[in-house]
Amino acid sequence: MEGNVLIVGLGLIGGSMALAIKKAHPEAVIIGYDIDERQLGLARSLKVIDEAAGSLTEAYERADLIVLAAPVMQTEALLSSMPLERLKPGVIVTDVGSTKRRIVERARRLLERGVAFIGGHPMAGSHKSGVAAARAHLFENAFYILTPTEEVAVQRVEILKRWLSGTKAQFVILTPEEHDRITGVISHFPHLIAASLVHQAREYECENALVSRLAAGGFRDITRIASSNPEMWRDILIHNKQEMLTLFDRWMAEMEKLRSFVEEENSPAIYHYFLEAKQFRDGLPARTKGAIPSFYDLYVDVPDYPGVISEVTGYLAKENISITNIRIIETREEIYGVLRLSFQSEEDRARAKACLAQHTSYAAYEG
Repeated sequence: MEGNVLIVGLGLIGGSMALAIKKAHPEAVIIGYDIDERQLGLARSLKVIDEAAGSLTEAYERADLIVLAAPVMQTEALLSSMPLERLKPGVIVTDVGSTKRRIVERARRLLERGVAFIGGHPMAGSHKSGVAAARAHLFENAFYILTPTEEVAVQRVEILKRWLSGTKAQFVILTPEEHDRITGVISHFPHLIAASLVHQAREYECENALVSRLAAGGFRDITRIASSNPEMWRDILIHNKQEMLTLFDRWMAEMEKLRSFVEEENSPAIYHYFLEAKQFRDGLPARTKGAIPSFYDLYVDVPDYPGVISEVTGYLAKENISITNIRIIETREEIYGVLRLSFQSEEDRARAKACLAQHTSYAAYEG
């Protein structure tokens, strides 16, 4: 594929998209635009893009493919202001937003003018942000949802897939409504539940200051996604309002059912409730990327003496194994503490585990 690709929004997703497209199509010219001049400059210096757009309108005029990699509210605004009369004939416009119905509705003005808008959502991410964290392999083996409408010819969808072939993602075609319903269940509502659990713990801390200290273990792990960008999640929940309201009703009914089991001390019902949850959860794919970024953690039992952390990280550095996060879990009061190391991929975690087994006697286990 040859031509000009415009990436509007140079964060983690936009930057990774630029790298993946360039890797598969080296003859393509990657033009970048971002309202943050620092991100734009960084993208250029890191060679994530070939050119920085002088103006958005000028970049629109040159583009054969336009990727809107902005937050969902900004994507709506971009679609509303895009100068249709200045776009090249045959241009394809897509986005990467976590909601699709409202975005596709806002793109109606493009579709009515014959512009091929194809909604998109690469279901992959990272716990880092910004263009400096961009990686060409970010979307590899991830599901990439496309939501073309009936106005868009099948051939145009295939062309977009060719442009995006460097992502090495698995493309799935859904309607915008199907997309929002599914992501509501497996991504949007879980983020809301995690935030509500954190709020509950915060309120209990007013009664007992020990709550936050004890929450440093498993509670902190299961509520990790509550640390996500609050502005982004505010916009996503508003965008997916109808699905969220339906899920609220179903969730409250589910909690009422479970509450009745506990109130009645219905031992068989409680047992089967957890059993069925375990069986379904254990049957979920373990190696497939999903809507919520996976955590590839390795827990290492380390003795409490000066230099032990640099010792562990030093062995990993010699093997060129990159750590994305490191934290000491402080809830244990034994001679051994727990060092939690986070990695970008399952492969990196496996290499780290093997490396530490070779060079140390410390127990290392997956979460």
